[in-house]
Amino acid sequence: MSLNSTPKSDRIHIGIFGRRNAGKSSIINAITGQSLAIVSAIKGTTTDPVYKAMELLPLGPVMIIDTPGLDDMGELGAKRIEKAYDVLNKTDIALLVADGTQGISQEDREIISAFEDKKLPYIIIMNKCDEVTEKYAVEKGMWVSARTGENIHQLKETIAGLVPNEDMTLKIIGDKLDVNDTVVLVIPIDKAAPKGRLILPQQQTIRDILEAGATALVTRDTELKATLENMAKPPKMVITDSQAFGYVKTVVPQSVPLTSFSILFARYKGDIQGAIKAVKAIENLCDGDKVLIAEGCTHHRQCDDIGTVKIPRWLKAHINKDITYEFCSGTEFPKDLKQYKAVIHCGGCMLNEKEMKHRISLCNEQDVPVTNYGIFIAYTQGILERSVEIFPELKI
Repeated sequence: MSLNSTPKSDRIHIGIFGRRNAGKSSIINAITGQSLAIVSAIKGTTTDPVYKAMELLPLGPVMIIDTPGLDDMGELGAKRIEKAYDVLNKTDIALLVADGTQGISQEDREIISAFEDKKLPYIIIMNKCDEVTEKYAVEKGMWVSARTGENIHQLKETIAGLVPNEDMTLKIIGDKLDVNDTVVLVIPIDKAAPKGRLILPQQQTIRDILEAGATALVTRDTELKATLENMAKPPKMVITDSQAFGYVKTVVPQSVPLTSFSILFARYKGDIQGAIKAVKAIENLCDGDKVLIAEGCTHHRQCDDIGTVKIPRWLKAHINKDITYEFCSGTEFPKDLKQYKAVIHCGGCMLNEKEMKHRISLCNEQDVPVTNYGIFIAYTQGILERSVEIFPELKI
């Protein structure tokens, strides 16, 4: 992924819902002007949520999610419907496609209720208007025809008007920088590093620094000491991969603020104050307690993988207890968390803010402490207070 590409996690997520054969896929193709979704007269063509990253004018970069039919049948159908409802946890704008020749169904009403419970902006799209002689008013609805294109342009304009008016002042780190500041980024290049590219949080942080008018100086941990010595004046701050905290803290002078990419993401799309409070729960863990280690992406596990190897090793060194670990990655995250005494989650760079905060809220609702990789590592390395001093509003 290039620095100019908008990552999945930063795109507006538009979820398309409806019964089988209501025309969801046809609507997707109509509003995008492309044959992105398979259209078939056979019910249940879409069996799992399908994600399509694209540019949708006048919105810009979006992630369109085509979901299974809400009236799917049988035991497998029930699981598909559950998957469709799960998409709501990452949806910014919801579109319900109803078959205009049949009207609003019970399944449609139930998903509308779910939209409203989650306070999602939504549109009810009455499809097949070319086959209806008398069109009636539908609250938050509009009549269109995916087949003829009638009102599709108006639909796109209406979708654009639903873009959440979120506070765009919060940055990864740019709000803490002044023009011409210099930030040193420490990026270890080892066997776990992807070949030929930087990982997403590193890319995004560099972009955020540049947009603030500051300078990003990138170095490996092995060259960090020489890099700092060669600078005419100390940097505004140093941001490191959390896994290198142990070494980097010995090289960076106490007078220079030090934090990590993961900690920045705890503030950017998570709950950094909650993660700081929750990390202290590891002091109360006992032999046999179960801890969930969760990641928002899937990747090939290395022999010294951070989630499955390093974090358990650091926790063992810190509390010397025999803990039972479970792991999850990608889109899978347990709904029932009561069996866990703590959850340690990655920075969530591959998840959008809505899904990351949904996972945190699930933990909070079930009174399960949830912290973040970077916060956990800083805490066990004894530098938590130093690693968040750039955010004086936080309570340690």
